[in-house]
Amino acid sequence: MSEAAQTLDGWYCLHDFRSVDWSAWKTLTSDEREAAIREFLSLIEKWQETEDKQEGSHAIYTIVGQKADIMFMILRPTIEELNEIETALNKTKLAECLVPAYSYVSVVELSNYLASGNEDPYQIPEVRRRLYPILPKTKHVCFYPMDKRRQGNDNWYMLSIEERRNLMRAHGMTGRKYAGKVTQIITGSIGLDDFEWGVTLFSDDALQFKKLVYEMRFDEVSARYGEFGSFFVGNRLTVEKVPLFFHV
Repeated sequence: MSEAAQTLDGWYCLHDFRSVDWSAWKTLTSDEREAAIREFLSLIEKWQETEDKQEGSHAIYTIVGQKADIMFMILRPTIEELNEIETALNKTKLAECLVPAYSYVSVVELSNYLASGNEDPYQIPEVRRRLYPILPKTKHVCFYPMDKRRQGNDNWYMLSIEERRNLMRAHGMTGRKYAGKVTQIITGSIGLDDFEWGVTLFSDDALQFKKLVYEMRFDEVSARYGEFGSFFVGNRLTVEKVPLFFHV
């Protein structure tokens, strides 16, 4: 049996996609809509307090296209906290006009393919920063789930750990070209959701998503072994823009 790569695991992650039922939203009175927005902003304020204490993080983006209208990305130390946040959102007045579109449950992950020394990796500041990240506040986001192929001769899990390590190293070299342009957060989801990993890309230039993903398709690890789900692309929704987004 091939040796499994050891993973370093950080905060749990929920990608929660909703569509807005604008017809239902318009049936509310102006006062009801204003109250719903205030309640929603109060919820975001609590999320921000948690982020300020570096006990979690969050990001809110409006989604372009018909797959969804809004994405909440939430990071927390426990999966129970993700459940509590999702339930709290569902109990708001605004949620009565939000239709679930898609969700993804995972955990921030670093694969330990590269050889490491005797030091506890969880005590290395750079590793901790990547496992427990404060999400970037970039203009744009791109999320997609993915698998490693398990078919015939193209079975990722039948490769030796040395082969996988070499392929991932080459894959990582492509990603490094986009340092400063794109921030990538990998979340593992084997046993947690339908795909095996979630990839979230952050950038101030949405075109960089296309360039990065296209170039990575030529890496053998993607060209031969990668299977991809749906892509969601969006624009950051700041607290200041919330009333404008929901204005009718």
